[in-house]
Amino acid sequence: MVTTTSSTSTSATQTVAQTATAQLLTSLGAGSGIDMNALATNLAAAQFAAKTDQLSTKSDKLDKQISAASTLKSAISNLSTSLGDRVRAGDLSSQPLIGNAAVAKVSASDAGLLKGSYSVEVTTLATAQTLVSPDSAGFTAATDVVGAGSLKLRFGTTGAGSFTDDPNHAPVDITIPAGSTLADVAAAINAKNAGVTAYVSNTTGGAKLVLKGSEGAANSFALDATGDPGVTKLAFDPVSPGTGRLLTTAGNANLKIDGLPITSASNTLTDAIPGVVMSLTGTNSGAPTQVTFNDPSPAISSAMTDLVSAINEIASQINTMTDAQTGDLARDSGALALKRTFQQLTSTIIMPNAAAGEPQTLSDLGVSIQRDGTFTLDNARLAKTLAANPQATAAMFGNGLNGVFATISKISTNMASTSTDTKSYGATLANSIASLTKQKTALTDAQTKLVDQQETVRQQMIARFAATDSSVGASKSTLSFLKNQIAAWNGSSNS
Repeated sequence: MVTTTSSTSTSATQTVAQTATAQLLTSLGAGSGIDMNALATNLAAAQFAAKTDQLSTKSDKLDKQISAASTLKSAISNLSTSLGDRVRAGDLSSQPLIGNAAVAKVSASDAGLLKGSYSVEVTTLATAQTLVSPDSAGFTAATDVVGAGSLKLRFGTTGAGSFTDDPNHAPVDITIPAGSTLADVAAAINAKNAGVTAYVSNTTGGAKLVLKGSEGAANSFALDATGDPGVTKLAFDPVSPGTGRLLTTAGNANLKIDGLPITSASNTLTDAIPGVVMSLTGTNSGAPTQVTFNDPSPAISSAMTDLVSAINEIASQINTMTDAQTGDLARDSGALALKRTFQQLTSTIIMPNAAAGEPQTLSDLGVSIQRDGTFTLDNARLAKTLAANPQATAAMFGNGLNGVFATISKISTNMASTSTDTKSYGATLANSIASLTKQKTALTDAQTKLVDQQETVRQQMIARFAATDSSVGASKSTLSFLKNQIAAWNGSSNS
């Protein structure tokens, strides 16, 4: 194949040279003078024809290599993106379901732990303390001036006519500068990021400062105030809340999981049911509902068929592009690294934490590699794995650090890396593209310089030929004069 390429290049060079020679012969125009400009142009082209053809051939080859490497890089990236979208859709891993959707929203936090059935009964929801300024404050708008002073938020638990400060939750001091408006007070509270937010509500009874705490009984709060009357009227004592000021009290959520009592400061529970995030939205006292899990086996079977088809498309591209005789990337380190990765794909452990007997590799899911580098799916083996280890198989299609998606995503990330850390990433397609592009840029510069050199030679030839043309012109004029004189003499003699 190397011989054929060399022969083709030589033939092309000879053709250019022969064409230039033919043009030279034509430009001589026997008996009609010489076109010095055409002569110089064709001589210069003939002189640089071989080098021009060589650079053009190299440029075409680099274009093909850059295109091929970019195609492979995009293909593996697109596969990773598509697989990630499918995984995030949730149908490939076991997802929690709740019988009474009004009680809670449930989602998976760890696909590997989703199994069984759980009874859920919610007695109370977690609440946050909500406090408003008193009617006696007499504010009419958010722009009303409150005055100067200071506020102190104290956190703790309210119960049985008492407020107990939480020693682990430090009080928060808030300075109210002179001339502050009601809106300024709200902004000052919010600036502390203390777990209490404030805003001004323009109600039918005037402007009210509203303070909202965090969920949980331990997040009750008192508000101490000193300074001008406008500031001191904002003070709040949970023991003597006053009429209409305490809109909601701080409280915990109470529920039962499989009949066992649980209390939570938040309505979002992450450890009540293994692998499930549960956000409480309502109560169902005396009417427990069930949390169960769907069977993703049909979706997994369909996804595996699509996955094997997709990786086969890439494997075929790799085989074509790295073919030792005809491949544009036959000796490209990035493409060959991807080829080796694909060859090891079925045996790579993608679930390192799997228990004994649980699936760990794509081979365990029925994927095998053929002699030509393509893959096949043994549906019977996949079905057997799903039947024997449904939860462990579903866990392989999660969105975590391990599994099918994580493996493909890592390959894509590695191939897209331009890092010089070859120990971590090895040879990559991105580095191949960068190297080839650099070579292409250098080659383009060389072609530009060659064109400039050819033009310089052409101009030099024109200058030299101009002198020759002048001398030839003078000689032809002298010859014409002599011919005329001789003709005149002959005419005179005849007469």
